[in-house]
Amino acid sequence: MIASIVAAFAGLAALAPAALPADTVYVHGVVITVDDAHPKAQAVAVRDGKILAVGSDAQIKALKGPATRVVDLAGKTMVPGFVDGHSHIADAVMGWNLADLSPPPVGTVHDIAGLQAAMRAALAKPGDGLLLGTGYDDSLLVERRHPTGAELDAVSATRSVCVFHVSGHLAVCNSPAMKQLGFVKGAPNPPGGVIARDAAGEPTGLLEEQAVFAVFSAMTPTTPEAAAKSLDEIQTFYASLGYTTAQDGQTASPATLELLLKAQADKRLKIDIAAYPKWTLVEKMVASRGIKIGGPYENRLKFAGVKITEDGSPQGKTAYLDKPYFHPPHGAAADYRGYPIMPQAELDGWYDKFAGLGWQVQTHCNGDACIDMLIKAVEKAEAAHPGFAATRPVVIHSQVTRPDQLAAYKRLGLFPSFFAEHTFYWGDWHRDETLGADRAAFISPTAAALKAGLHFSLHTDAPVVPPAPMHVLWSAVNRTTRSGQVLGADQRISPMDALRAVTIWPAWQHFDEASRGSITVGKKADLVVLGANPLSIDPAKIKDIAVITTIKDGQAIYEAGKTVVARKAFAQP
Repeated sequence: MIASIVAAFAGLAALAPAALPADTVYVHGVVITVDDAHPKAQAVAVRDGKILAVGSDAQIKALKGPATRVVDLAGKTMVPGFVDGHSHIADAVMGWNLADLSPPPVGTVHDIAGLQAAMRAALAKPGDGLLLGTGYDDSLLVERRHPTGAELDAVSATRSVCVFHVSGHLAVCNSPAMKQLGFVKGAPNPPGGVIARDAAGEPTGLLEEQAVFAVFSAMTPTTPEAAAKSLDEIQTFYASLGYTTAQDGQTASPATLELLLKAQADKRLKIDIAAYPKWTLVEKMVASRGIKIGGPYENRLKFAGVKITEDGSPQGKTAYLDKPYFHPPHGAAADYRGYPIMPQAELDGWYDKFAGLGWQVQTHCNGDACIDMLIKAVEKAEAAHPGFAATRPVVIHSQVTRPDQLAAYKRLGLFPSFFAEHTFYWGDWHRDETLGADRAAFISPTAAALKAGLHFSLHTDAPVVPPAPMHVLWSAVNRTTRSGQVLGADQRISPMDALRAVTIWPAWQHFDEASRGSITVGKKADLVVLGANPLSIDPAKIKDIAVITTIKDGQAIYEAGKTVVARKAFAQP
């Protein structure tokens, strides 16, 4: 009997007789497999958390047994579970309950008075530690500038108050907080960071890059119980948007490491997490906690590689460019180009170390001058350690990228992960303020990357912006700014390529292409049911497609209308 059933499925890939029948079959759907060998289907069978078969309704229904659950997709679209190319899921715990200073459409703060009002409302709540807000965006404030320390003194002249920029690369603190941090007149800049000062040398309250980490260190520690609860809620939020694999794009402190390890030990991870410890801390983390870099997932957590940050934020004007900013920051010289976090020799040294260990390295580089430094470091690492390209080094953000650098990516085996939503969130700002029209039109050059023979992932950098994959697809396909203009029409890509860039290509980025990223027999049953087909809907409406169900290892972890989702620090754009 089994032999005859198997023979009936000649069109299906490698059915294992011992695996029959299915635990669950999904039928009457539009299945976009993202598997070039079998790109489309009607139905999917699942057993033991893996994909048993993919095919027609008739083929899959034949795999039913007495206990098989049948799910009628009723014409809805099924795609692979979304794979996060880059975000900071553990860091999101830190901001989960902070005052939300985001501008529309994510939040409601559009001027400094509104920011102050939000912080005063937070001040009224119980507590006496460092008061924090997150998500303000100077590019969208009416004043078109950062708040000042003095304006935060107006919130409180006695309690320490700091607010984080939406990029996470800048912060502003009031006078009590600056004193608490030791950032007083005459204090030196921390390595890789800047304490902004006025003409008299007095700190203004603005902190850039690695100086921001002092604020993180001064935060009142969250109890392990509260942090675990927040991580539970954040995972559910990711799942509600279709993610079945997330990234912790820079595990930057012992606290976040312990949070992840505790969730792993307690089996509280609902989705897989690929973590990348911070380059300056990774060896200590390995030595103190015995983590294995490049190891397999254990209870849905793996430490996939190491993360280096080499420049800053283009919207915050700290990214390192090869030509000056279109409009330099207030008080900066006309030839201001941003700056690197470390000099070339130091970056080379880190790459040499990690290449020697065989670790994957993903490096934050937004500006083209930063990318030039990265390319040199990779060239030296490959020369000293032949085969380094096999570790799949990643360029995170790769925002202001030149065509010649894409050619170097191809030559060196560099994999870009593009923050394509910059076209929406800051496209107008880049065109009019940071880069000018020509350079802005080539940010996140996805079409040029494809033409150069590259694959890439797309990401949200959450909590910088909400982790919303359908908005990511919409941004890459349309490249529409907040004002409704198209930025770089020639860099738009097809919905199918955008879908690959949030499924199979980021799976490859994490060395997970054999287990996820496509609806293929033998892979994890990580699946998403959508309310519409992103390949056939009006491209302008892709961002409005709803996630109906998210399935992880064959089990529904989110169902619209049934699963309670806490949206405390994120909102849909």
